[in-house]
Amino acid sequence: MPVRTDDDLLARNYLKALQHAVDQRMSRRDFMKLTGAAGLGLLAVPGGFGCSSPVGDGFSPDASELSLILLAVDEVKSAGADYGDVRISRHWFESIRSREKQITGVSSSDSYGIGIRALVGGSWGFSATHKLTRDDVIRTAREAVNIASANNKIAPSEVTLAPVDVTKNVYWETPHEIDPFEVSIEDKADLLFRTNEAALSVPGVSFVSSGFSSVKEARLLATTDGSLIQQTLLRISPSVNITAVSSDRSDFQSRGAVAEAASLGWEYVQGLDLPGNAPAWGEDAVMKLSAAPVDAGKWDLVLHPSNLWLTIHENVGHPTELDRALGYEANYAGTSYLHPPEAVLNKLRMGPDFMNFQGDRTQVGGGATVGYDDEAVPADTWSIIEDGTFVDYQTTREQAAWIEEYTGITRSHGCSYGQTWASIPFQRMPNVSLMPGEDNLSEEDIIAQTDHGILIEGNGSYSIDQQRYNFQFAGQVFWEIKNGKKDRMLRDVAYVGRTPEFWNSLAAIGGKDTYYLGTTFGDAKGQPGQSNAVSHGCPVSLFRDVDIINTA
Repeated sequence: MPVRTDDDLLARNYLKALQHAVDQRMSRRDFMKLTGAAGLGLLAVPGGFGCSSPVGDGFSPDASELSLILLAVDEVKSAGADYGDVRISRHWFESIRSREKQITGVSSSDSYGIGIRALVGGSWGFSATHKLTRDDVIRTAREAVNIASANNKIAPSEVTLAPVDVTKNVYWETPHEIDPFEVSIEDKADLLFRTNEAALSVPGVSFVSSGFSSVKEARLLATTDGSLIQQTLLRISPSVNITAVSSDRSDFQSRGAVAEAASLGWEYVQGLDLPGNAPAWGEDAVMKLSAAPVDAGKWDLVLHPSNLWLTIHENVGHPTELDRALGYEANYAGTSYLHPPEAVLNKLRMGPDFMNFQGDRTQVGGGATVGYDDEAVPADTWSIIEDGTFVDYQTTREQAAWIEEYTGITRSHGCSYGQTWASIPFQRMPNVSLMPGEDNLSEEDIIAQTDHGILIEGNGSYSIDQQRYNFQFAGQVFWEIKNGKKDRMLRDVAYVGRTPEFWNSLAAIGGKDTYYLGTTFGDAKGQPGQSNAVSHGCPVSLFRDVDIINTA
């Protein structure tokens, strides 16, 4: 067990004070008074909340971690594994939540350990421990190999790993200016209070909740191929939800999904100007109270990227996961309509000639953006749908060989990821994005192309079948379009359809100036379950003759 220091005690006492504020539902003034002295002390602790992972301009792992990870690699090889990868990682999570003029929740946690994966013949074995002693690391490495060896007795075939160049002594970190964990809880609370206050200034707004969640991962990876990679990943997720109530208390409407998560620093949150934009979001909520109910039927749809990104996640991102398409996730996450590969690759028409989808782990701000995946594969960018035709899946080193004869691609697309040191790496979704059009059409240009349509902003409730084929999506704000111009607000809108038909109804896409990156922190998959952060970019897009239902 690590030795408790005075700094640890200070942080623990600080969190107790914060929790007391939560329990007492303290006002802004009382909260600031209570945490002020403790917070000033905590700010003197290097990194705060124990965030002392090595962050700098280059490769600089902790000496003890380096020794242990190399020991684990040697033990995996000497125990007879054909391949192995080892991760020592530390994961920090922090959240603060508010409602109106009070703090409703503060939490902070961290997790630290080593995970070891081994390949023997046709089977994988995995073991992990939070006890970072030489004896425990050796035991864990042997256990991973023993599990793989036992499973290999019934394996149908051997695993073929795609080649990858050895990468030694490199460091990569999420591009950022301000580490969110170096911003005090007081400053975060102050921003939340100011946002809530601005929203409540709108007549008709009765409730507002807001919060921030921050994630930090310090990861050291070594493989039996000889790669040694250090990475620090950062993510930040702001949230604001504003509720308006009618004067007779008979109805209420909310405006949420106003700010996306991102793999960036605190400067991203500062650029959102949450207090400055909160009144406009509050006005949206108030206007929804008197909005006209939608008439069900065929409508043209102009989907803002803040809505379309979630549709992409569900009916393009998930079905192009190769393990899902081949049935390996059928028991939990479902299957895919993009099956079998030989029948759909380079054959299935997914949309018009100008529609191109890209998989990548490289976009700045993307939830799945990294320098290297958990198999030491460099971040990649590739076509998933090219000129309207489905051409490739998401793959790991193991999966590349499964479809090589249909794609001609021998390399992995770098989609291996384990949520924490205690999670086995497996295929996870990269950023999957609809590319903007060559003509830099604006939102107004797209709206002008329809006479009877609806503009949908923000993501809402949704439903989709196990194969990601039949779907229903709602949103946050709906505007009727008449004769090429945005008109009155509508409500109770949802669009339904079948995935291939929906994308083939795509009639126009905006240019790069309308491109927007939406992000989720909670893409669940696997048994035991793991979460993955992922983003989807897209421009504003026009779809013709889509089925609209009234959800009231």
